[in-house]
Amino acid sequence: MSIPTRCDLLIRGASVVSVHTGEIWPADLLVTGDVIRAVTSPGVAVEADEVLDADGLLVAPGYIDAHMHIESSLLAPAEFARITLPHGTTTVLADPHEIVNVAGREAMAWMIEQGRDCAQTMLWAVPSCVPSLEGFETAGSRLTAQDIAEMLTWDGVNTLGEVMDYRAVVNGDERMHAIVTAARQQGVRLDGHCPNLTGDDLNEYLWAGIDSDHTKNTPEIAVEKARLGMLLMLQEKCLTPELVRALGELPVLPDFCLVTDDLAADAILDRGHLDHIGRVAMAAGLSPLAVLRALTLHPARRLGLDDRGVVAPGKRADLVLLRALDDLTPVAVVCGGRVVARDAQPQPAAATALAHPFADTVHLDPLTEDDLRWRVDLPDGEHVFRALRVNPVDTYTEPAEVVLPVRDGVVDWEGRTAVLAVYERHHRSGNRSMAPVLGMALGRGAAATTYAHDSHNLTVVGTAAAAMRAAANQLIDSQGGLCVVRDGAPTTHLPLPVAGVLSDRPAPEVAAAAGAVRQALHEWGWQHRNVLMSISTMTLPVSPQVKLTDQGLVRVVERRWEPAVVG
Repeated sequence: MSIPTRCDLLIRGASVVSVHTGEIWPADLLVTGDVIRAVTSPGVAVEADEVLDADGLLVAPGYIDAHMHIESSLLAPAEFARITLPHGTTTVLADPHEIVNVAGREAMAWMIEQGRDCAQTMLWAVPSCVPSLEGFETAGSRLTAQDIAEMLTWDGVNTLGEVMDYRAVVNGDERMHAIVTAARQQGVRLDGHCPNLTGDDLNEYLWAGIDSDHTKNTPEIAVEKARLGMLLMLQEKCLTPELVRALGELPVLPDFCLVTDDLAADAILDRGHLDHIGRVAMAAGLSPLAVLRALTLHPARRLGLDDRGVVAPGKRADLVLLRALDDLTPVAVVCGGRVVARDAQPQPAAATALAHPFADTVHLDPLTEDDLRWRVDLPDGEHVFRALRVNPVDTYTEPAEVVLPVRDGVVDWEGRTAVLAVYERHHRSGNRSMAPVLGMALGRGAAATTYAHDSHNLTVVGTAAAAMRAAANQLIDSQGGLCVVRDGAPTTHLPLPVAGVLSDRPAPEVAAAAGAVRQALHEWGWQHRNVLMSISTMTLPVSPQVKLTDQGLVRVVERRWEPAVVG
């Protein structure tokens, strides 16, 4: 049978990149509907409803993000797709464990529905850890193994979301065992989260059927995981020259995926999405072809998407047109056979705010002066308190100590240390906790957020009680968001009224406000390369080494409470 004489879309004058062989050769592409009909010799005589002139450009598969959280963009699904499609991201596997920890099954159903009409393909993972660490924090919802088994049958779902409570898996915890078993019975993929898990513990985790990891590991442990067939999903913070060198020294470069995990709207609009991660990977020493395979072929195989990830007849016409193999920001993007973006410019945003059912989820009365008093059952005098020490590079928090005076049962901390306070905001339990925070040279002020992994309780860090109260009350009034209050500076505020974790506004507005919050945090003294992530993960009790929840200090690896006072 000969090549057809007409098609819906003709891409003429391009050179095609094979992610199978690494070859590049001149060809025209015929697209019918949402499928590549033929990859043929240049200049083929064919009628087309639309012709895309690709003279001098490369055609490669559209990018696939095999691990990410839409909520990290602070945008609703349609807005997320609108700004990431122009950067070549044509398919995502989204784990909505942020909003599901707030609002449960209904939130996941809403996210799926919101993504259904997007040009970008949105596939979904059912969150495995709601809450992220059972018994150590108060989330807004709780998913049982039965809930998860049923949700895994929903349309568009093909994965169990990252199993963050890796200690529960290794230790044979009954609830987590039931969740993993439910996923295996459904035949879906099981995504992992196990930073620096090694040796016998890693064997147990793999034995459970969890065969990927997107967390930061030492090069030695990353190689150990790859050696055992665990798929490495490398996000920006993982892409160090040391890791790339360790993988490159192996007899065979293992398959791996490049993923975004968590990127806020301002970062996406400023730097890009998967195209940005690809540039970081090349700067760390990976070849352009290895990077392209990690953005296309490998994630397609991981997600079981045999219909995409390559440029070939019969495959879905998700394509990027590039100037060069090492220039990953597309000149044009074709998704489902339609040209959806040119020159990395998104389509116009909706003019109205998004309607949603999650407008009243911050169940807290305005904080009073008394709510910021750190009360302890200790005699007057100097006491050694356990603290969290943050760093400017990643979300790892070390245990530390600081001496503080106690007078009349109240810790006198102002002027001596910054403190972190967490207020349960879902069930009106009244749970709250405080702990010192070390590692940043902060001015007088405070930051508050309801976007606080993964329970998303109201989290406030500050050096002055009055500023902490002001920032917190701003968020209680706006039903969620991020806020920075500093002496001598205007208050900086990003409202997140959708369950306290998402905005209902267009991406440019959200990005501008998120960028302002980021700048205010830096000017306050919170110097971190991803300051929003640093602030929001101090409450995540599955992220080493010590974290603070509404119930107290948690030693993550040991899965135990850390007493607030030494001795």
